[in-house]
Amino acid sequence: MPEKSDRYTHGHHESVLRSHTWRTAENSAGFLLAHLHPGQDLADLGCGPGTITVDLARRVAPGAVTGLDLSPEVIELARTSHEPLPPNVRFEAGDIYNLPFDDASLDVVYVHQVLQHLRDPVRACTEVHRVLRVGGIAALRESDYAAFAWAPADPRLDRWMELYHQITRANDAEADAGRYLPSWAREAGFSDVEVTSSTWTYHTAQEREWWGTLWADRVRHSNYAVHGLEYHLTSEQELSDIADAFIQWSHDDDGLFILPHVEVIATR
Repeated sequence: MPEKSDRYTHGHHESVLRSHTWRTAENSAGFLLAHLHPGQDLADLGCGPGTITVDLARRVAPGAVTGLDLSPEVIELARTSHEPLPPNVRFEAGDIYNLPFDDASLDVVYVHQVLQHLRDPVRACTEVHRVLRVGGIAALRESDYAAFAWAPADPRLDRWMELYHQITRANDAEADAGRYLPSWAREAGFSDVEVTSSTWTYHTAQEREWWGTLWADRVRHSNYAVHGLEYHLTSEQELSDIADAFIQWSHDDDGLFILPHVEVIATR
């Protein structure tokens, strides 16, 4: 039988890309920045629209930087969204399980919010290990959904989280990937593993409006909805109720959302 392919739980609906284009090196790769210097060759795997890729490229120029993503459509978006594109950057469609790089050819590989969507994250990390030079680093960062915290309490948001875990399990993916990053890195062959953590926090009126509207749209229109309905895990009415909960949360002056991430610097 052919091997099952990964199913991206988020998909590439506009509401998902809206969150991806918010990401920068500062808010998503702070744990990596002190390890960067000019002349390093770097790959950003699962680069999405490339906002972090371009930020990292400025820090390692003239080193060559490749943004890699499985979706050709997203790669085309990345190519056309950054004008002018730094001369040391290229975007390419590719598979994290079969990286288009020679053995020991890269100094840095950055993998952000990708492993949580894979059926075999250790295999992907092993491929990262292959393409790194001796002394090179893998910078891995994954959220941990079970550790998310919010206020005020709302059973509809509790259901949002429960349903997210049900969908990711149906996709053979790991929503709580952050807590497993150190062990995945070691299984892939890395022995020098440094672990830190950081959070994204949404509380101001502007932050609440952005985050609440974003997730209301994702609950209604992204693969969260598509897969949930396909697997008969939810209904259109329940999805509408969950989306309404995010809008209600966004209007509450006491609204708070905290997203923890685990970060790993693994040295080859």
